[in-house]
Amino acid sequence: MDRKKFLKTSGFGLGLALIPSILKGDLKFKEINFLSNNPKIVQDSEGTILNVIGDIQTHKLVGSDTENQIVEWVDNVEPGVGIPPHVHTKEDEIFRVVKGQVEIMVDGKTQILNAGDIAFAPKNIVHAWKIVGTEKAKMITSAFPAGIEHMFIELAKLPSGPPDFKKVTEICGKYGINFV
Repeated sequence: MDRKKFLKTSGFGLGLALIPSILKGDLKFKEINFLSNNPKIVQDSEGTILNVIGDIQTHKLVGSDTENQIVEWVDNVEPGVGIPPHVHTKEDEIFRVVKGQVEIMVDGKTQILNAGDIAFAPKNIVHAWKIVGTEKAKMITSAFPAGIEHMFIELAKLPSGPPDFKKVTEICGKYGINFV
């Protein structure tokens, strides 16, 4: 069947399928807004800075900016700092390395990421990362849907010094993140 004939017959078939609903008044159309009503431009020097147990994060976009679709922050992290293996049950994450080297493990596969490299860690998949090499790393991290930024705010309020892993685990657990 050629394209023109297909479009004519499928349109006709769709129309026939909808006629009973139209006649009964059951057909309702819902407006879907795919774009946020709050456009935002964020300069490199802007954002909310949090020290999340040694991970210096600058939050650029949060849920209230994006109708809770996505949160994005920049990690500026010293060598040796990292996040141990864990699982998110609510959000997916994307890691984009801008500078330095990041050793990332996703679903048991470990690889060194350099500037320009990206990793995707879907929810319910074990992942971890650590800054390797001798220079500070810069990484842009996105999580979707938004919500995890509230956990980071709680973690940033913990006292400085070695973290109380029990307290960290408790806070993370409230947001659906579990260490393995």
